[in-house]
Amino acid sequence: MIAEMEKLNLIAMSYDRDAVLNALQKTNAAEVKLHTERAQTQALPSEGGELREYLASLESALDALTRETEAYLKARKLKSDVLSDGFEVSYGDFMAAREKRAEADALVAQINALSESRNACKTELASVRRTIAAAEPYARFGMRFSAFRETAHTRARLGIVPVAAKQALTDALALVPTAAFAVYGEENDWAVIAVFSHKSESETDGLLQEAGFVSCPFEGDRTGEELYADLKEKERAIEEKDAAACERFFRFSEKIAFLKTYCDYVAFELEKAELSDKLRGTERTFLLEAYVPKIAEERVKEALTEVSHAVYFEFSEVSEDEIPPTLMRNNPVARNFETITNLYSPPNARELDPTSVMAFFYSVFLGFIMGDVGYGLLMTVGGGLVYYKNRARDGGLKRLAGVFAIGGLFAIVWGLLFNSVFGITLPFLKTVMPDAQKDMWTFIGIKIPSVLVISLLIGIVQLFAGYCCRAAQDWRRKQVVDGILDGVVWAVFSLGVGLAIVGFIEEAKVSFLAKIGGVTAGVALAVAILTAGRKEKLLGKFTKGFGAAYGVINYASDVLSYARLYGLMLSGAVIAQIVSQYAVQFITGGNVVFAILGVVLMIVGHAFNLAIGLLGAYIHDARLQYVEFYGRFYEGEGELFSPLGSRHKYVYLAPCADAEKK
Repeated sequence: MIAEMEKLNLIAMSYDRDAVLNALQKTNAAEVKLHTERAQTQALPSEGGELREYLASLESALDALTRETEAYLKARKLKSDVLSDGFEVSYGDFMAAREKRAEADALVAQINALSESRNACKTELASVRRTIAAAEPYARFGMRFSAFRETAHTRARLGIVPVAAKQALTDALALVPTAAFAVYGEENDWAVIAVFSHKSESETDGLLQEAGFVSCPFEGDRTGEELYADLKEKERAIEEKDAAACERFFRFSEKIAFLKTYCDYVAFELEKAELSDKLRGTERTFLLEAYVPKIAEERVKEALTEVSHAVYFEFSEVSEDEIPPTLMRNNPVARNFETITNLYSPPNARELDPTSVMAFFYSVFLGFIMGDVGYGLLMTVGGGLVYYKNRARDGGLKRLAGVFAIGGLFAIVWGLLFNSVFGITLPFLKTVMPDAQKDMWTFIGIKIPSVLVISLLIGIVQLFAGYCCRAAQDWRRKQVVDGILDGVVWAVFSLGVGLAIVGFIEEAKVSFLAKIGGVTAGVALAVAILTAGRKEKLLGKFTKGFGAAYGVINYASDVLSYARLYGLMLSGAVIAQIVSQYAVQFITGGNVVFAILGVVLMIVGHAFNLAIGLLGAYIHDARLQYVEFYGRFYEGEGELFSPLGSRHKYVYLAPCADAEKK
């Protein structure tokens, strides 16, 4: 169901603004709205620029600390929950963050200093390693680089060539009368070579270039061995400095929870500051309007009364031309399915909440598609464990797990009816439902898979429920006639169609239902055609009536859409049966290797089938709700209720959850 909203109208002294907003945030029951313009009031000046920049600096430091801590734990293969979000913080501790700015700023300064130190280390280390890579071929070179200097008439070139080109180069240099060379060893596919030549000849340059000669980039009185050793020592020193910075970084990891809490508090302060765009004010007062659930009125009154005697407020009904935000209040089971509803569109606050009815059909369809006791148990246990693990915070993963766990219970029921446990038929269990692969029913002389007919009948039941919801929604709006003619009449038509289909099945032996259903559907359709244009004039009455008659074709196509239930169920059942059949043969064949292979096939095959089946069931089940069921009555386009201060990026504010449950 959708909670009824009312409007809070408040005026208070400007100096009480922060206290008023804090009080509203504590109730978790007030969404501030854009205030209507009033005489002798003005829009308040925009605020929040400095806070926005401050929050960005805090989150930048938090990201750096989180990133470094994660890298530290991963490098050492350690496990820790210091990086987890969604931890619980009491309301008192959350609001006490107001006094922690000095501590937070000092922490951020230290984190930024360490980040700069680490970045400098990384830059310096990258530079040193590039130099080491260039110096590596000279790691065993025992002569000083300064020994290779030009003279007045000769050039001395020290460098490296690929080992593969060394022999060809030396052979060619030996033929140059004014050149000499010396090879000083090889290191990592490079040979160190010195070439001496007279400045008047140029043949040597071409030979060196052809061989891939790279000149030595180093100079000075050090040898190659000394240079390489110095560079490696410098690399070790930088690495030690960087490692020390990592350790210091990790010591700050215990402050991650504090910093996350403080970031969320500053985000709340920013949210309050940005409310200036929605408020009105005078020289000394401010005016506020907010949506409040009617059930939370007393809680909000109590909180505001405690702020100051100079706070004046009243509650009023939301005007008809306003669409308030939507607060869905369903039972714990149906609440999990609100995620499915909201994926399509949240209901608007003035319509019927379809979640409870949809939850039943979604679970029935999900169970029907899986249709196996084994898969149902895995869904229930797996979904239940994920739901329990995430019980502290109400999020999408928790709700999705709840949907699969509930769907698993229905899969168990359908699996018992089909007598299927991982695709295996148990001899001691009675099969109630027809065989999805073999059994056929005769429908108007045509053989049709029995389970296909059942899936279509299930669809008609949902369409019947959809028209009933249409009637209920119209009646809530005091549109009694519309509810009867646009809802009840088509629901009766659906009932007639369902009875007629059952009557036409020869094996059912209830042919009298075909006449009853046909007459019922015919009368309902006639009423629908005659009344479809009741709000139109002249030609509009005819075209509306024709549209209602043509709608029968659309209705038939809608019913056929439910054949996808049979298709998905059949594909999963066949795969499960094949996997189990081969796996059992391998396991019972007497060969140890094949027995192990059979166990692997059983696990991997059914895991794959379950995953693919759940994906298909989730998507197509939702499609049937959105297109076939919601298409009868659902309007959507609502905006979910978002109380002041309820959006937290990192922490879970326990009192907010308590207030929400009241």
